[in-house]
Amino acid sequence: MTDSAIRLLLADDHPVVRAGLRAVLETEPGLTVVAEAATAEEAVARATEGDIDVVLMDLQFGKGMGGAEATAAITARPGAPRVLIVTTYDSDADTLPAIEAGATGYLLKDAPPEELAAAVRTAATGRTTLSPTVAERLMNRLRAPGTALTPRETEVLTLVAQGLSNQAVGERLHLTEGTVKSHLARVYAKLDVDSRTAAVAAATSLGLIRR
Repeated sequence: MTDSAIRLLLADDHPVVRAGLRAVLETEPGLTVVAEAATAEEAVARATEGDIDVVLMDLQFGKGMGGAEATAAITARPGAPRVLIVTTYDSDADTLPAIEAGATGYLLKDAPPEELAAAVRTAATGRTTLSPTVAERLMNRLRAPGTALTPRETEVLTLVAQGLSNQAVGERLHLTEGTVKSHLARVYAKLDVDSRTAAVAAATSLGLIRR
């Protein structure tokens, strides 16, 4: 990071969101938006040019690469900019892959402007900022690790929540129907439930999956 302004890249597929972020951040002293990206692929490419300190990254970009994948691609490079996730999604299925991918912070889009600006400055120094909701979820996982679902269990249950049968889930994830049933059995045990409907309801209420 330079001693002057913190240089920002806004990565979001909604122009109105980028405009809103720009309007908020450019009123803040010491922050300057130098580029925007409408796709995750654009964000990865632009972040390599050496003039970005912090990338504000959405998670969902429609088709193509997602925000977590882009975060991993950006942070894997030496001297990479920091990545601050700014999204509407706060389930474990969203937050954990992003944090594991190397995101420095995770903020929800309904955060107050001053909180957003503070998170950008914190990210620029390499320190972590998490929205209160996300921080609480992560702490709950640490306190009760037995309820944590594996990435594959999360994938299976997310598809079940969309109404797919075990056979359809298996076809989507290239698994046998028996393997899908095994994953669901472990999910039932972790969540202390005995049906697909109850598992979806419990996982949703715990923030483990998004519906």
